[in-house]
Amino acid sequence: MKKQGITVTVLGQDLEAAKLNALVVEQLGAVRYRDAYGIKTLSGESWLFDYGILVSWGTPEDERQNLLAQLEDITSDGAVSIPMEQYAWAVDEAQAFAVAHDVLTLPSDDTHVKLALSHAFAQSAKVMYFEDIALKVIESTAQIPHQLAATGKIPLSRVDVSKTRGHLLTTINDINLHFGLLDTPEFFWDYPELESLYLRLAKYLDLQQRIEILGKKLATLQNMLDMLAEEQHHKHAAFLEWIIIILIAVDIAIYFF
Repeated sequence: MKKQGITVTVLGQDLEAAKLNALVVEQLGAVRYRDAYGIKTLSGESWLFDYGILVSWGTPEDERQNLLAQLEDITSDGAVSIPMEQYAWAVDEAQAFAVAHDVLTLPSDDTHVKLALSHAFAQSAKVMYFEDIALKVIESTAQIPHQLAATGKIPLSRVDVSKTRGHLLTTINDINLHFGLLDTPEFFWDYPELESLYLRLAKYLDLQQRIEILGKKLATLQNMLDMLAEEQHHKHAAFLEWIIIILIAVDIAIYFF
C-alpha cells in the first residue's frame, strides 16, 4: 500500500463569509458540501471548513502552501498558522476501514469517504485551537488564587476581570453554539452510511472526551472569575458606602458649624 499524507491546518478563528464564495467557489472551483468546500489541487485534494480548518489529502507541501497563501485574505484574523496535526493514509480494497498509529486504511479512494473523515479531523483541530486559548487563559490567571490566599487582595482591576470574563464567555459560546463541535455534522444527513467512519475516527481522536475536559476547565475558570467579579463588586459597593457616610458627616458638620 502506498501511503500518502494528511495535513490538518488551522487558518484562523473563522472565515469571512462575504469573501468565501467568491474566492473558493468562483476562483478555485471548489464544490460545496454544506459547511465544507472540496478543493482539487494538481496532486491531491483539500477540504476547507467554514470555521477556519483546512484538511489536505495527498497534497504536496508546495501545493498546500500555495493554497494557504490564496486563503489568507478570507481568514478572520489574517494569519495562517503552522500545521497542527499530520497523519497518513492508504487504500486497501480488501480491508475495511481501520486507523492505528495515526495511519488510516481506507476501503476506497472515494471523495465522500475522505470528507466524512475530514469532519473528524477538522473538529479535532478546532478543539485543539480552543485548548490552546484555554491554556493561555489558565496561565494568565494561575497566580490569582495564590496571590489572593497570600495577600487577601485581588491582583486584577474590575476592568481586567471583566475583559477576561468576556474573553472566556466568547470561547465557551464558540464551542457550544457557534462552531457546533458538540453536534454530528449535517453532512451525514445526506450520507448516513458514512457516519460510522466519522464516529470511529472521532473516538480515535478522543474528540468527545477532550471537549468534555475542555468544558470542565472553562467552567472552573468561569466560576473563579465570577467569584472575583462578585468580590470586586462588593469592594466597590463598600467604597461607595464609605463615600456616602463621609458626605453625610460633612453635611452634618456644615449644618452645625
